[in-house]
Amino acid sequence: MTKRIGTGTTLKDMTRRDFLASSALTAGLLVAARKLLPSGAYAATTAPEVTGAKLGFIALTDAAPLMIAKEKGLFAKYGMPDVEVLKQASWGATRDNLMLGGDANGIDGAHILTPLPYLMQTGKVTQNNQPMPMAIVARLNYDCQGISVAQEYAATGVGLDASKLKEAFAAKKAAGKEVKAAMTFPGGTHDLWIRYWLAAGGIDPDKDVSTIVVPPPQMVANMKVGNMDVFCVGEPWNEQLVHQGIGFTAATTGELWKGHPEKALGLRAAFIEKYPNATKAILMAVMEAQQWCEAMENKQEMASIIGKRQWMNVPVADIIGRLKGDINYGNDRVAKGTDLYMKFWKGGVSYPFKSHDAWFLAENIRWGKFAPTTDIKALVDQVNREDLWREAAKDLGVAANEIPASPSRGVETFFDGKTFDPANPSAYLNSLKIKTSA
Repeated sequence: MTKRIGTGTTLKDMTRRDFLASSALTAGLLVAARKLLPSGAYAATTAPEVTGAKLGFIALTDAAPLMIAKEKGLFAKYGMPDVEVLKQASWGATRDNLMLGGDANGIDGAHILTPLPYLMQTGKVTQNNQPMPMAIVARLNYDCQGISVAQEYAATGVGLDASKLKEAFAAKKAAGKEVKAAMTFPGGTHDLWIRYWLAAGGIDPDKDVSTIVVPPPQMVANMKVGNMDVFCVGEPWNEQLVHQGIGFTAATTGELWKGHPEKALGLRAAFIEKYPNATKAILMAVMEAQQWCEAMENKQEMASIIGKRQWMNVPVADIIGRLKGDINYGNDRVAKGTDLYMKFWKGGVSYPFKSHDAWFLAENIRWGKFAPTTDIKALVDQVNREDLWREAAKDLGVAANEIPASPSRGVETFFDGKTFDPANPSAYLNSLKIKTSA
């Protein structure tokens, strides 16, 4: 079998001397990586079929596991020194590059909005509605997104209760101006968080405001010039907004749903089928990086690393506060040492609960992205590969008590008192007053 080396060279193309040199380099990297993180579990497993893969990321704090896995040599540790972690301009670009695949100058997988693989799998957001078989193999983080509001609304006192914006938004519309709510991708997590928040406050996100798409790194600049009234995005952009005095954070998403799932590690199904050992190696590297990211004593170093130009190009001061749970909301409200910081590992964070994916699908039914007749369970079973996570966790030496016993976390409760039972999504949808679906 011809093996891919890096982005294009094959074993067939290499001389014996090249091969020996490459092998020696790989071995050296493996030894160095193991010395770098001696406490990290390492399990000998079947060698990856390829030494490289292309993984995309957006400049967001929750992409840290991919950045850290690369920076700390963890991909090399598990036999894949040629993994590339490539910055994407937007979630639309991530989708387009996943459609291409790594062999066609695209990407093989990505740090991704949890609903996006489902929207791609069903052809809802692809060119000519072409389905792209995708898989979610891990969750990357919980919590720590933000809903931020332009400074002009400070006097409303808006916070977790969005209803305080209702009168101001209505007055602006009556004056002939458009009220804009920005999110990062239609049907993505940020779209769903801001819609939930607005609807819980009696504001219809389809009728009372206009939703617009803005890539995460462009949110602050766009609010600065008045292009939107409110936005939802991940960190560090909410914290940067506050530091620049442009707006304030009304609520963090962990206040909407404590311990909520956010980004995922998504891979093309074709990559998994062709390279199962490489898939496991990628998973193990990312999972070990998540363990490292979770440790509070690593937060300062983590902020310094991910703030680098090649990753987020953001000052450490714009990252570190919320990474530790210290939140300056920007409206004279400061909360220190909260549990609203971003979670990466403890409490089953990395495991991709199927019940969580079911909620995202239910919300996308709510807002018309999927038909009310969608078989949520069947679709989740197609895309969610929690079985691969379990295999990787076993080889990584994850303690049995850190591996969830069930693919369901059970009934979830939201800040407005609504509950979601993954065994009965219809009951949840029927309980919601504001929605697009019939």
